[in-house]
Amino acid sequence: MKKFDLKEVLVPTISLFLICAIVTLLLAVTNSVTKPQIEKLQIETANKTKAQVLSVADSFSDEKTAQLNGATYTYFEGYDKENNVVGYVFTTSAKGYGGDIVTMVGVNNDGTVSGMDFLSISETAGLGMNADADEFKNQFVGKSGEIGVNKNAPSENEIQALTGATITSKAVTEAVNIALELYEEVA
Repeated sequence: MKKFDLKEVLVPTISLFLICAIVTLLLAVTNSVTKPQIEKLQIETANKTKAQVLSVADSFSDEKTAQLNGATYTYFEGYDKENNVVGYVFTTSAKGYGGDIVTMVGVNNDGTVSGMDFLSISETAGLGMNADADEFKNQFVGKSGEIGVNKNAPSENEIQALTGATITSKAVTEAVNIALELYEEVA
């Protein structure tokens, strides 16, 4: 039987500990250096998306919050040149096949969707990611009330589901429907 040698156990243990400590320190430094740039890019993306989904607005309010079914959502009022409210932009999310799908949805003063886009989507490539195509997103424009999903021939207030990505289609529709419900609360 082999004799227990403390050195054989301590040297690898201390080496692994030091490697982990150094890597953790390097990750922390990298995070602190890149965090401001990441936040800046997120703000720029959000501003660009707001202008895209509610193109009739010349400016937007500061971020506001609204409650719906126990959840808190953020939204912005869109203003024309005379500072009149011309619509709203809501940030909503729903659970898709690959995780949370975060959207920005523009709603005109008449309660119709003016546009929608994604702030975050990580669905299956070639299937669920087809939701990011303009052809799919534009189906929501002009719709109001409760929007449904149909796999075959959508009616007036339904959208055509993506082939092979019904879960994604339903999640995006749910996020848009939440925005329409929020519009009813804040308008």
